[in-house]
Amino acid sequence: MKDLIKQEILAGLLAQPKRTSPKYFYDQRGSELFEAITHTPEYYVTRTEIGIYRACRKELGELVGTQSCLIEYGSGSSRKIRLLLNAIRPRVYVGIDISRDFLNDAVAALGRDHPGLITHAVCADITQPFGLPANLSGLTKVAFYPGSSIGNFEPVQAAEFLGRIAKTVGTGGELIIGVDRKKETKVLEAAYNDDERLTERFNLNILSHLNTQLNADFDLAQFKHVAGYNHSLGCIQMFLESVTDQSVTVAGEKIEFVRGEKLHTENSYKYHPDEFLNMAAAAGFTLVRHWTDTDEYFSVYLLKVGV
Repeated sequence: MKDLIKQEILAGLLAQPKRTSPKYFYDQRGSELFEAITHTPEYYVTRTEIGIYRACRKELGELVGTQSCLIEYGSGSSRKIRLLLNAIRPRVYVGIDISRDFLNDAVAALGRDHPGLITHAVCADITQPFGLPANLSGLTKVAFYPGSSIGNFEPVQAAEFLGRIAKTVGTGGELIIGVDRKKETKVLEAAYNDDERLTERFNLNILSHLNTQLNADFDLAQFKHVAGYNHSLGCIQMFLESVTDQSVTVAGEKIEFVRGEKLHTENSYKYHPDEFLNMAAAAGFTLVRHWTDTDEYFSVYLLKVGV
């Protein structure tokens, strides 16, 4: 596993332009920082999505039914799933996340608060194949992918990822997914440049994670956070820009940066409903129901794999 991480990271750092996957944001500290970001005034995404779940959870529970296994992709703190559990009332909950300690703590707390619920924590990279716990036969598999994390994939990769979810839940299985929508540039850019500079710290933390994972020697003070909306691509792009010429060692390899060079850390694509639903249909899903907020900032979809 560590060799694969090393190969992936070095391939990105040696590419032009340099890049790294946003999944490496999420060590313990990164997960904590992202949780803090979701409470900032500028970051509309989480509070808007939560508002939609509060409004639609009764209807969602009726549509999904109780004989289900709820599989949360990138479960994090499990805050959003708590809003749905009493409405959906699944038999089994499976939380999947790359940050082991954060995941274990969140799933353990969920189990304590819902003693009749069977819970499982699966530490895995959701972008790669992973196994589910045994004994799920007879239950409808319902994937839950909140937070508009689908936007972190390139569109082609997002379609492939949705296809893998469809295969995991199987025919008749379902997906509840949150998707951020296109909107005013000033609203989008403020969400990734908060006044508390938490997003900046979150972005820089990826270098700390690489220092730990691969014995790298990134000096965080030699990079600055850059985030802006790319209209032609329809996404927010985040970078770490080198403020000086420098050489960094990563897993024994020398990586050279020139002043002003950017390391690409994340894309966050935004989708109009028709754009997303076309992608979901290509992956084998049909729309069951669509909910949005009054500002039409965010969408929640219930999708089903065609019978």
